[in-house]
Order: sequence, then structure tokens, then C-alpha cells
Amino acid sequence: MDDDALAFAGIAEQAHLLRERHVSSRELVDVYLDRIARLDPQLNAFREVFGARARAEARAADERIAAGETAPLLGVPVAFKDELEIEGHVTRHGTDAYDDPAAADSEHVRRIRAAGAVTLGVTNLPELAICGFTETEATGDTRNPWDLRRTPGGSSGGSGAAVAAGLVGAASASDGAGSIRIPAALCGLVGLLPQRGRISLMPEAEHWYGMSRTGCLTRRVVDTALWLDVAAGPAAGDAHTPPPLVGGTYVRAATTPPAPLRIGTSVTAPRALLPPVVDPAVEGAVTTVGAVLTGLGHTVVERTPDYGQVGNDVVALYLRGIRAHHDTVPHPDRLEPRTQGFARLGRAIPDRLLRGALARQASHTERINRVFDDVDVLVTPVTGTPPVEVGRWAGAGALRTALGMSRVYPFTATWNYTGQPAIAVPVSTNDAGLPLSVMLVGPPDREDLLLSLAGQLEAALDWPEHRPPMS
Repeated sequence: MDDDALAFAGIAEQAHLLRERHVSSRELVDVYLDRIARLDPQLNAFREVFGARARAEARAADERIAAGETAPLLGVPVAFKDELEIEGHVTRHGTDAYDDPAAADSEHVRRIRAAGAVTLGVTNLPELAICGFTETEATGDTRNPWDLRRTPGGSSGGSGAAVAAGLVGAASASDGAGSIRIPAALCGLVGLLPQRGRISLMPEAEHWYGMSRTGCLTRRVVDTALWLDVAAGPAAGDAHTPPPLVGGTYVRAATTPPAPLRIGTSVTAPRALLPPVVDPAVEGAVTTVGAVLTGLGHTVVERTPDYGQVGNDVVALYLRGIRAHHDTVPHPDRLEPRTQGFARLGRAIPDRLLRGALARQASHTERINRVFDDVDVLVTPVTGTPPVEVGRWAGAGALRTALGMSRVYPFTATWNYTGQPAIAVPVSTNDAGLPLSVMLVGPPDREDLLLSLAGQLEAALDWPEHRPPMS
């Protein structure tokens, strides 16, 4: 296998190749460090690359493999979004407002490293993970390998650009209003929003009042499933603890096609701050997927959930969550004016509105999820448009930015509020060669169902064979 094929093989295949000793961890790390040196100056996906550390960890992994040890990710290089704590590393959250190194790994990092993964570096994000694009004063603009003039999305934009360009096989991501699924859609990747609490956020019990979840970005469904098998499970102090998967693994689900399903499709977005913009090519991707799923033996009908006024409460939690994070920053004076503006918007949300948004969560969720009385899975767009140009909101204040993002990213945040899983799956490209994706939404706790259907769809479309021009 040549170096390019290795770079794009994905973490499941890389783990297999390492176990069979067809490749060494040192070789994999060198492949990625070379690609980062060549390509990342244009992409700006990484905030920091751990070259010497990664090579040392790779040498240790190779020794363990030679001694007959096994672990799910032993020797596989990965990257972490620069919001997860890595012992001895200053976690900066897309800012220059943090100085102190972490005393210990976060629970998510600990589990991935305990599975044998090699830490390649940390990826860029917008300040405090607020925005659906990755452009900061601290680190500059992160760009999309499918078109360097366009954004890879956010807030996990660095992870998305890195995985899409073959700079790493998988990278952690997080999602408080779409920040796994948006970069997945804009970069042609798989991005699963797990069930609330599926992967521990410790040392935080929860984030953004339960809106935020953590996961990964990958090129293949099986790679996301492998990451989830390793990272899922409760930790002491978690605010939310969903029931565990029973009777199998997520990898098994991802590689086992589902029985015939009832599938609903909808291109109607929940009510946003301003009317959403839905590109005809985005609507066409949903139609195309409906036809493919029909051909695979599923029953496909049009169904739109009763979203009601859920958008009001989504906005309240989003803005108050930003305020809560802002108030813990050790040097808030170093934050950008737009970030300070988002915090002011959060302060404008009174406590009674916050309490109401939390109190109405159960009733909104019950009403919206009645759609699953009629269908097993819902298919919608992920974003309203393909990736917008870098700098679309450059110089804009918080309110203007929030209003603009609400128009092009109207589909994702509802499912953060309800707590259930959803997955972005790439399906095609538009006339300009930019990725088009759909979002599969499932009932609570059914990541296994979504991974199974996503794996079947991926096999039918053979999307992973597509690579961006800059690769």
C-alpha cells in the first residue's frame, strides 16, 4: 500500500494493518507528519503538531505490537480538537486566553489513548467553539481542502480539514449546535452526534446546559463506530448516563445492514432566527438518498416533525451556554470582540428564560419524536448550503454572525436540544465539486441503527473513494 493509500485508509484498516504487521506505527506517523508539513501551511488545520512526542509514542507502540500486545487503536495516529485536556498541554479552546497546562487527560482523551492511539497533535477551532466556521485572531483561517476559498465549517473545522485532506485518519470533534455534523457535511466526512452522555465530557459534568456532546470525524462509518466503541461509557460525575448498547458493538452495527426500515425525508427546517436558505442541490441530495434507500428495500415517505417553537429554547441554551463558558475563561480580556459580544447576548437571556428552556425540554422532545411513531429514521439536510466562502462573517458582530449562521445551519441544533443521536453522511458533490451530505436522525439511544443504515448507504454510494483536490 502506498503512502497516499495509507493516509486515507481510515483508523479501522490502519489498526488491522498494524496488528498484521503490514505497516509500523512509525511509518504511519511519518506519512502523516510529511503530509502535514506539505499541506497544512495552506489548510491551517492544526494548532500544534506533536512531532517528537508522536514518534516516541509510535516507537513504544511498535514495541508493544512486537511483544504480542493488542489494543483496539494500538499504534494508530489520531488528533484531538484543542478543547480536550491533554496532560501537560495548554488547552486553548481556539483562543490565547489560557496559560496553564492540563494536570491530566480528559476522560475522552484518556480512553482513546488507553486503546493505544498515538497523539499526533491538536486541531483548530473558533473561539470557545461558538461558530460554524473556523477563523480566529489567535490562529488565522482554517480552509476546506475541497476548495481553499471556502470554510471547512466549525466548530470542529480543524479536525474536519485534517481528516478530509488525509493529514490524520480520525480526529476528535464536539457538537453543541452542529459542530460535528457541519464540518462533516462541508468536508465530505462521517460525523456522528452521539446520544447525550454517550461519551463522557469529564472533567465537565455537562457543557452548554446539556447541548454539547463529543465524538469524532472520520472518512468511513466503521471508523466512527470503532472510535465510539472505545470512547463510549459513563464516568463518575457525568450529568447524563444513557443505557449501554446491548448485544454487540458499534463496529458490528456499522458493518451489518439493517432490516427494511420505514424512512422519512424532510427538507423543512425548524423555525430559525431568520428564514433558512436551502440550496436546491442540498434538497436534491435528500431526494437522491431517498431513491437509493428505496432501491435498498426500505420504505421512504415524506415526514416532517412537529418542531413547534423549539427554536426559541435552543437559542436560549446556546447563548447562555456561551456565557457560562466565557465566565470560566482565565483571561477573558484576551478574547475577540465577537466572542465578548456572544457573551453579552447570553447575559441578555434572563434566568427565567433559561429555566423555561430547560423545563420545556421534555415536552418539546416528546412532540418532535412522535415522528418516530411513523418512521424508524428521519433524513434531512445537514446544512442549508454547501460551504460558504472564508471570511463570510469577517468583522461581523455577534448578533449579525448568529443571524447569518442561523440561515445556513438551520437543521442541526434541534437534536442537540432533544439529546438523541444524528449522523452526517456524505453522498455526492454539487456542480462545483463541493461535498453534499444528508443527516440521519434516529430515536433516542439508537446510534447502532444509524451506524447500520449509514454503513449500508456508504457501501451503496462508495463515497470514501472520493478525495478532495488538495490531497
